Amino acid sequence: MIIPNTRLLQEEFEQTSLSPYASKSGNSKGREKFEEKCSIRTEYQRDRDRIIHSKAFRRLKHKTQMFISPEEDHYRTRLTHTLEVSQIARTAARALRLNEDLTEAIALGHDIGHTPFGHVGEDALDAVYAEYDPKSGFHHSIQSLRVVEKLERDGEGLNLTWEVRDGILHHSKGIKDLKLDETGLSSTLEGKLVRICDRVAYINHDIDDSIRAGMITLNDLPSDSIKLLGAMHSQRISNMVNDIINNSANKNDIHMSANMVEATNKLKDFLFSNVYNPLPRLEELNNARRIIDSLFRFYMVNINQLPLWLQPVDSQVESKARSVCDYVAGMTDRYALRLYEANIKNK
Repeated sequence: MIIPNTRLLQEEFEQTSLSPYASKSGNSKGREKFEEKCSIRTEYQRDRDRIIHSKAFRRLKHKTQMFISPEEDHYRTRLTHTLEVSQIARTAARALRLNEDLTEAIALGHDIGHTPFGHVGEDALDAVYAEYDPKSGFHHSIQSLRVVEKLERDGEGLNLTWEVRDGILHHSKGIKDLKLDETGLSSTLEGKLVRICDRVAYINHDIDDSIRAGMITLNDLPSDSIKLLGAMHSQRISNMVNDIINNSANKNDIHMSANMVEATNKLKDFLFSNVYNPLPRLEELNNARRIIDSLFRFYMVNINQLPLWLQPVDSQVESKARSVCDYVAGMTDRYALRLYEANIKNK
């Protein structure tokens, strides 16, 4: 019995069934290093699988999303955030007839370079790194790309396709507002979709976690946004996703309606003002900053304690700082805390 080449069948299906604006795996710009194609999986399916099986992906389960080392079991971690982004983006991609495999691969890899302790860890790492190399800078989207290109597999990288790497690099909006014409920077609609679904996911699950933690109540949220989106977590996500689909169907663009953009931006602004950096969490956030800063300085002096494959090839300060940055950024919350207590706090 001759087993058919299922990759070719899938590529043919994509060409005939997906939107004309979708990214077809058979048309991928390819990988930096040549590899023979798989007879079963498309190029984007292989990328998805490589990300899921990577060590950096597994470490996401012990990295902060919003609450640092929470005692309560139901708060999101960086891993559960990633899975929620993937689920939301895949649902929208399927409805828009975009490439669901490419969407999933980008979503699963988008935060793979995040630091321990969430965005406060990112800010702390960016600040201390710049002291040793003023021309440097740290942003988790750039680090995510660095992880899949250079750091995974002990410095070999995952050799992902160009489209997945492009989507990972351009997924983040930071504190910026969504815009009515939310084209973003990604070159594919799938990348643009993940970019907007990332915000849909974190706004709604951070509201959910903040209410659970007693930091806010539903009545504290902007009333006009809640009136449009709904009071329940599932209602808000459903309304946002439906709006994306209705305003992006059969178009070479991904965006929301004007009313939905305004409501989403108001919720984002509310979270930044009332949740992400409130005074009750100031001590916890300062502790996280202290750990990141101290670990970076410790390894700059003790560079030989880095894994052998990560140690710099020369003694230049910039090279050492790059290696230390990669090492600290890859740590989980609990591993960073354990190293801090063993090498710094208890000395």
